[in-house]
Amino acid sequence: MPLITSSGFAHVRLTVTDIARSKAFYDELFGWPIVIDSSESVDDNGVRESPDKFYGGTIYATPQGTLFGLRPVGSDTFDSTTTGLDHVSFAVDSRDDLEAAAKALDGAGITRGEITDLDGAGFIMSFQDPDDINIELTAPPAK
Repeated sequence: MPLITSSGFAHVRLTVTDIARSKAFYDELFGWPIVIDSSESVDDNGVRESPDKFYGGTIYATPQGTLFGLRPVGSDTFDSTTTGLDHVSFAVDSRDDLEAAAKALDGAGITRGEITDLDGAGFIMSFQDPDDINIELTAPPAK
C-alpha cells in the first residue's frame, strides 16, 4: 500500500535565467492563460526571494488543470546531467498533433528532434527552451 494517494502532478515550475525571454517563449509555444504574473516586478527589491510574489515568476494554467510555472533565478546554465530536472514532457492527443506541432515549430524557427516511436509506449518529439531545458511533446500509442 502506498504511503500517499495522489492523483498526479499539481504543478511544475522551471527555473529560468531570463523571465521575459522564457515567458515570451512559452506564451508563443502554448498560449495558456496566465493565472499569476509577477514578472514585471522581478527586479524590485526582495521579489526574487519572496514566495508571496512568486519569486518574480509567471504561472500558467494548463488545459489539464495543472499549473506550469517559471521562476527567474540568475545566470546558471541548465544541465540535465546533474541532479534535478532531466526534461519536461507535455501531452498532445495524437501523432497527428505531433506532426502539426513539428510544422509549427519549424515555422517559428525552433530547432526540434524527429518524432520517435517508443515501440508501443507512444511517440515523442523533443526541442530546447531558451535555457536549453529539454521539452518533449508526447502522444499516446496509435489505437
